[in-house]
Formats: sequence, structure tokens, C-alpha cells
Amino acid sequence: MNEIYTDSRPPDSPQVLSIDLETYSSADLSKCGVYRYVEADDFEILLLAYAFDEDEVRIVDMACGESVPQEIWDAIDDPGIIKAAWNAQFERTCIGHYLGRVLSPDSWQCSMIHAASLSLPLALRNAALVLKTGEQKDRAGENLIKYFSVPCKPTKSNGGRTRNLPQHDPEGWGKFKDYCQQDVRTERDIRKRLEAFPMPETEWNYYHMDQRINDRGVRIDTVLVQQAIACDLMLSDEMTKKAYELTGLENPNSVSQLKQWLEKKGIPMESLGKKDVAAMIAELDKNGCDQEALDMLKLRLQMAKSSVKKYQAAERYVNRDGRAKGLFQFYGANRTGRFSGRGIQLQNLPQNHISTLDEARELVKMGCFEAVEMLYGNTPDVLSQLIRTMLVPKEGCEFIVADFSAIEARVLAWEADEQWRLDAFEKGADIYCESASQMFHVPVVKHGVNGDLRQKGKVAELACGYGGSVGALISMGALDMGLKESELPDLIQNWREANPKIVQYWWDVEKAAVETVKTHEEHSIKRIRFQYYSGTLWMVLPSGRKLAYLQPKLQPNRFGRMSLTFCGTGANNKWQRQETYSGKIVENATQAIARDILTEAMWRLEKAGFEIVGHVHDEVIIEAPIGKYTPEDVCKIMAANPRWCMDLPLAAAGYRGDYYFKD
Repeated sequence: MNEIYTDSRPPDSPQVLSIDLETYSSADLSKCGVYRYVEADDFEILLLAYAFDEDEVRIVDMACGESVPQEIWDAIDDPGIIKAAWNAQFERTCIGHYLGRVLSPDSWQCSMIHAASLSLPLALRNAALVLKTGEQKDRAGENLIKYFSVPCKPTKSNGGRTRNLPQHDPEGWGKFKDYCQQDVRTERDIRKRLEAFPMPETEWNYYHMDQRINDRGVRIDTVLVQQAIACDLMLSDEMTKKAYELTGLENPNSVSQLKQWLEKKGIPMESLGKKDVAAMIAELDKNGCDQEALDMLKLRLQMAKSSVKKYQAAERYVNRDGRAKGLFQFYGANRTGRFSGRGIQLQNLPQNHISTLDEARELVKMGCFEAVEMLYGNTPDVLSQLIRTMLVPKEGCEFIVADFSAIEARVLAWEADEQWRLDAFEKGADIYCESASQMFHVPVVKHGVNGDLRQKGKVAELACGYGGSVGALISMGALDMGLKESELPDLIQNWREANPKIVQYWWDVEKAAVETVKTHEEHSIKRIRFQYYSGTLWMVLPSGRKLAYLQPKLQPNRFGRMSLTFCGTGANNKWQRQETYSGKIVENATQAIARDILTEAMWRLEKAGFEIVGHVHDEVIIEAPIGKYTPEDVCKIMAANPRWCMDLPLAAAGYRGDYYFKD
């Protein structure tokens, strides 16, 4: 077991202070995040509702001049008192700004995170509805927030004011205070329900680490950001003008208008998505066509490449110290516990393939947009590839970026005991070559003998690990790699024959989960276990962490086969019954185990004095004094095995640089 992993709690539970705030700021919280939100000159805390343990909920009307009791400030600074809130990052950041300092997250607990660890919704109202708590969140409060917490439009009827104050609606203000107190009661009720399923101390440690990383933020090259936005603006005007000249359409950006225009030229298209446009361009280039149509489609593809939204998000999120903060959501993927992105969404950045990144980013920073177009020929693509490079270290520091090598493939092989794969990873072999060799029974060497088969091995590796079929291969780019659709079924069969233990593992895992639901008895399969209690199916990971499948039930699926279903947050954040299957359960397990390996590695790095400023999937970005550490120092710590997977072959690779990029 991990040395910091424990389910136990002290016999004497600490005192808990429940808090909820209502605030005002002219900054848009949804667009800039809480750290930038509190930096607005007009930010203020309007109401502070609180309760110690089970005491009556009290309210401090700070907007009307009431003072916060000293016992609250004493409790905020007392590490022995737990401060609890729903989305506690908001309350902690707002109170810290009010006090003029950054509050340590170590004595704060977030009920939203606790709920997410049990696969419950991240929204307070939705979680209360699912749990059927006695205290529910009042929906009427949403209108009160719009009235008192955000700027209003000046009108004749409101005297031209841009903000609503308590005196403008005394009755509404009274209801607003009730709403704030109700939130504390609802959150406290949920927390009491969740106490039966305590979040392990390890996970609270990881949450506090996540909060420190969010507080730290990452520096943004604001010159690059501003110039990229300016360049995109200029390009958009130019491309729209050119598109108008080519088509004569009233709005050449309109999908319906452009489709009609193309159809008149004998080019009917069901979709104008990037892939469809690129495929049509390739076909028309090969067969010849109306040059205007070809030019317009190429222009459409260029316009679709624009990534200015990422730059705009970075500009909104930058704080006064030049750093973007609050970019990571702990337990953002509540099925597996993996992190998700906020704001700039670092987990979803375009790759870069330009060999002269230094030159390209300097040209953009200097505003030499014509030179960029002349040298690279596709300025929107250049701007897209430069997005990662807007992340830069502070003065006197450099980035050390390191990531796990093929972590999911390694974990899957370890889970299923697919020995040839473990041997390949142990000796540092190219897994795509090794996979192709196993699939086609010939030696495969990158850029060498049978090297052409490596691509087939690669796409099969990316698509087949969790039971993927032809559709998965296509979505992973099999056809773009030059493979024919008729080849794909054989490719799947070859991969499965080369990995019999993984294929068997899919079925064994599903069978164990189903039998656990049927019998309510524990079932183990290799590295993981399934338990049933409190109306929930639990997957127990090797680390000891548990994944929750709420209200599991066996139901016939669309093929007439009995399948495992459970309740969870689905499309449009709706709580609904969902179906799962063998490959999906294994994917959950594999990604959750990889997440546990990453978070423990991050914990070790932070304990060793490395300052993490970002992490993307299985990669960490560290800001370190120039020359103090090497990538090898970081990789050595990352690749150290947790005690619960000592026989899993781990490896990490890294680089150092003056900005972030995809190595």
C-alpha cells in the first residue's frame, strides 16, 4: 500500500466550519475564473453564511456593514478546524483576497470533491436532488444572484445604475440572505450523508496539492497572446473578404449558404466539418474541378483552423502577476478521478510540428504577420501550433517537462498479465513495432525491415485496447494513414490474437462485476476487486481507491443481451441510467490506475521541492531555477514505482525549455 494511503480518521473528529459566500464583481466568473474574479476593483463579499458543526446557520450581512465575528477569522487561521464548502476553492480564494493573503488549502475540505469521488454531480443542486437530502438548493436563488451579484444594464427605469444594491430591493435582499443560509444547510446535509463513505486521507492530500498548483498558476507570454489575437483578427477580416469575393455570398461563413453554393457547382456536401472539407479537397485536387470551389474549400479549412479562442481564454485568465490560475479541476472526470481542465483547457491543446518554433513565435511576437505567411504559408496553422508556447516560466527559471511513456498501454498489460508486452516495456522496445511483430509474425523495425507495418501496429494499439472495432480504428485515423476500410476487420482480429490475455481480461472483468451485482459478494479478477454495498457497485483499485457505480442494475440492451447499467451524469449533465460493458469497465480501471500513478508521482515531486505549474494527461510541467535540476532528476522520481505496483514497468522522458511545447 502507498505509505500515505489510509481510510482511517482520527477518533476525535475535528470541528467543522461550514461556509457559503455571496459576492459581487464586474468580472465574469464563468469566463475568467475565481482568481481573476477577485482581482476586479469592485469585488466584494456581500454575505457570509456559516455554522460550526451542527449549530444554527448564521449570516453576516457584510454589504450592509455587519462585521464578521472574530471567531470566524480565528477558525480560518486554525489548522485544527476544518473549513468546509461546496467548491471550496471559491470561498477560500475570496476570503483570502479579502484578508490580503493566500490561504493554505490544507485545512479546507471541498464537499463537491467528496461528492465527485462517489460519482455524484458537481452541481450542488443536482447532488442534493440525487441524494434526496432533506435540505434542497433553492432555484429561486439563481435570479437573486443575477440581480445582486453581477452588473446590471443601465435603463431609464433603474435610474441608469449599473449595479443593484440591497436598498434597491429590500425584500429581495432578505430572500438572498435566506438563500445563502440555505446553501450552508444543503451542503452540510450532503456532507453528513457522505460521511458514511469517507474520502481517504490520501485523496485529501492530493486535493490540497491540486489547490496549491492552482494557486501557483503558470506564467503567460502576454505579448505572444496579444499579437496572436491581433493577427487572427486581421486574418479573419482578410479571409472573409476573400471568401466574399470568391462566392458573392451575403455571408460566406454561413454553412447553409456555402453548401448551396457548392451544390450549384456540382459539389454536394452533407457536412462542412474539418475532416469532410479536407477529404473533399484531396478528392478535387486529384480529379480536377472548378478552381473557385477548390479555393473556397481551402479557405474554409484555413478559417476553421483558427485557434484564437485559446488565446482569448488565456488573456481572460491572466492575473495581475502575469500568471493564469485555477486551470485544473480535481476529480473533474468523476468516473475515474482524472483531472480535467478549466479556462484555457490545457488538456486539449493542438500539437506542434514546426521545426522552427523559436523563429515562428518571435515573428508573431514582433507582429511580422506577412513574414509568417510568406515563410510558413498557413498563418492560422502557425498560430494554432504556437498555443502551447504561450506558457512560459518566470524570470530566472526554466520549464522541465516530463511525461510517462505509454502509461495506459503499460497499465493495461500489467492488469491483464500480457507478458510479451511487459517484456517489451521492460527492455524499452518500441511498442508499435513489437505489436506489429506479434500481429504479423515477422520482425518489425522502425525505418527498417518491415517498417511499413509499424503504422498498422500503431493504429491498432491506439484503438483496440478496450475492445474497439472498425469505428474506433477510423476515429483514430486509420484511413488517414492510408489503410483501406476493408483491411480493418483483419487488423482488429490480428491484434486480438496477439493479445489473448487482454481480450480474456475484458470478459473476466465484466463477469466479475456482473456476478458481484447478482450475488452482492466480492469478486476479484487479477489486480482489481468488485464489492457491493449501500446499493453501489465498487471497483477497488490496486491503490485501495474505489470507483463507485451507483444503483447498478442488469438490464437487456439493444442487442437483447443482459448488460450492466448504473446511474450517473450523462449527456448535458443529466442524471440518467447508463450502460457499460467489458471494454469500458477495463478502460475505467486502466485510466484510474494511471491517474493514481500520476498523482502519487506529482506528490513525490512536490515533496522533493519541485514546483508543478501544470499537468496535461500524463505529463507534468515544472518551473525550476535555471540549471538547478535536469529532466533526468524529474524522470527518476516520476518513474519510481508506487508500493502497490512494484512490478509494473514504468518509464518517463522529459526535456527542458524556455516555453512549453510538445516534444
